[in-house]
Amino acid sequence: MKKFSIKKAFQDPYQTKLLMNDVKKFCLTVLQIAIIVGVSYVILSPVIGMLVNSFSSDRDAFNPMVFVVPEYPTLERYQLAILRMDYWPTIGRNILYVLSLTLIQVFICSMVGYGFARFDFPFKKLLFGCVVVMIVIPSHTIMLPLYTTFRNFDPAGIATAITGAPINLMGTPWPMYVMSFLGCGVRAGLYIYIFNQFFRGLPKEIEEAAFVDGAGMWYTYFRIMLMNASPAVITVTVFSMVWQFNDTFFSNLFLVSPDIVISKKISTLQSVIANQDKILNVTIQELYLHAGIILVLLPIILIYLLLQRYFIEGVERSGIVG
Repeated sequence: MKKFSIKKAFQDPYQTKLLMNDVKKFCLTVLQIAIIVGVSYVILSPVIGMLVNSFSSDRDAFNPMVFVVPEYPTLERYQLAILRMDYWPTIGRNILYVLSLTLIQVFICSMVGYGFARFDFPFKKLLFGCVVVMIVIPSHTIMLPLYTTFRNFDPAGIATAITGAPINLMGTPWPMYVMSFLGCGVRAGLYIYIFNQFFRGLPKEIEEAAFVDGAGMWYTYFRIMLMNASPAVITVTVFSMVWQFNDTFFSNLFLVSPDIVISKKISTLQSVIANQDKILNVTIQELYLHAGIILVLLPIILIYLLLQRYFIEGVERSGIVG
């Protein structure tokens, strides 16, 4: 068996090339690991800090020697946060609210995306350009028209003709449902784009075979095309659930009750604890706030863990990357 010699390797051009390739692969691997570790630290460090603080006792909060593991861990922060946030009833209403909006968005956006992918109609390119504009324009630029529209909601003068005055939808979740039904809800433009890209990638022979067998347009769409678009459906479902759950912009704009949107209770948790429980120390208040944030994050983390494999597959096949 011949022994490997670095000196001989540099004398042999082929061996030199192999050695340089190995060095390049090693350097790239080290660089990739460093980037992954660095990005993971930036993203996870605040979450880990909040998780540690949520289990810290008063003694740990004022002990400079406590860094990662609390010396006297306690569940008191979670118990009081659950009580003051009315956690279980509120999270139940929040999940029902998010799921209903998600189902509406998946249904409407998939139909719109299918229409753009498969049918030719007047002003098709112009309308699809409007979809792209929905993705690009920030929501803050249209907040005033949205507020005035739903503050005096009167489509085609119907409300005034029936009740004598426009309907005020502020303080209710109805503006979110109306926007979702009309295909302009939270990030709806992106969902339409995802479905459009996915349906364009499906072969038209599937539909033609269904039409030959006597299937109608609606049957073909719901029973064949939508079933084949399950990766896009899962991708949009996860995106919609996460963004609807974390949304505070529209919920604040339309004055949706904190009893429905639990993320709005985070902003008032410190003041509620200070007023009701007479805990005036800001450092201790922050411990309860961190426990509340962890409680709000838990449903989204569980959803992602359950749908992770399907979500990644859907992102790869829905045309988002590449």
